[in-house]
Amino acid sequence: MTIQNNPGVPLGGLHTIGQIDATNPLCFEDTRNGMTVALDLLSTHTAGGPVVDNQGTYLGFINEADVMRALDQRKDLSKLEAKDIMRKVRLTVTANTLITKAAKMMEEHHVLSLPVEKDGKVLFSVKRHDLLRARIGLGVGMGIDP
Repeated sequence: MTIQNNPGVPLGGLHTIGQIDATNPLCFEDTRNGMTVALDLLSTHTAGGPVVDNQGTYLGFINEADVMRALDQRKDLSKLEAKDIMRKVRLTVTANTLITKAAKMMEEHHVLSLPVEKDGKVLFSVKRHDLLRARIGLGVGMGIDP
C-alpha cells in the first residue's frame, strides 16, 4: 500500500478534525425557508448541513433524506422552516475529535456529514469525503478537488 506523503502532512495522513480543510460550508438558520434549504442542498451538491439558531448554536441537522421525508408526507416546503424539517439528534464533533472517531460516528449513525463546534457554535461541517482525503494525507488544492 502506498501512503501519500505531502509536504507539511504527517506520514499516514492527518489525525484530528482540526487539521482538515473542510469542504461543507452549508449551515442553515432555524427559520430558513424549507424550499430554500432544498434548493441550497441541490445547488451545492451537498447532502446536508447543520441547523443553528441566530447565535450559531447547534439545534439539529437537515439532509436530503429529511427533505424527501417531508415531501413524502405531502408537506409544502415553502410553508416550512428548517426547524420543522431537521432531525434533532445531537451529533457533533470538535477540532480535537480524532478523524477515526468521526468516521465511526458517521458509519454508526448513517450520516455523511458532521457539524464541527467550537465554544458552543457551529463553524462548518466535515464530510466523509473530507475524512478520507485527510486520512491519506491530501489537502484541498492538491490536485484532486474540482
